[in-house]
Amino acid sequence: MPDITRQCLYFEQPGKLNTSKVITAVVARLDEGDISTVVVASTTGNTALQLAEALEGRQVQLISISEPALLREWGAAYPCLPEPTKAELERRGVVVADKVPYVLHSSLLDYSQWKMPTPEVLFRETLYSFGQGVKVAVEVVLMAVAAGFLEPYQDVIGIGGSSRGADSAIVLRATYPNHVFSEDESKRLRIREILCMPR
Repeated sequence: MPDITRQCLYFEQPGKLNTSKVITAVVARLDEGDISTVVVASTTGNTALQLAEALEGRQVQLISISEPALLREWGAAYPCLPEPTKAELERRGVVVADKVPYVLHSSLLDYSQWKMPTPEVLFRETLYSFGQGVKVAVEVVLMAVAAGFLEPYQDVIGIGGSSRGADSAIVLRATYPNHVFSEDESKRLRIREILCMPR
């Protein structure tokens, strides 16, 4: 198989100001025809709506992952996906995965009285070395598989951001959270391509 040359976009700043450029990069990658599923982190549904508009008329499954109740622990209002937005996403054919628990903030020891590293924390902090958006892009794909919204062991595009909007998009092999480090190579998480991310 020949080597592949693709463009990767690096942003000078993280955050929602990059959302439209992320969507453009994702659409361009989907145009290559070998990927048909996108999983996007979208707390309020706004990023998912923008993406749904850009993908209109294409044979692409779009899964929007909102936030679980744990968000309240960080002082945020909950639920955060307004019902009219959810209804509009569903009208457009988007699979809305609302209130699915985080997989990288779910250890029994995460907020316990015993301060010790857990596998989830070590994995989460490793992903953070690529930036919050890449960490989120991985996590929402794992969440979608864990909750049954996405079939595992296929290459998909994951989109994440830093707080609001989108600033990162990657191609990765979807898997169950407990198969991230699987002995079975065909079931392990694989980050195959970085389409865009903040520097």
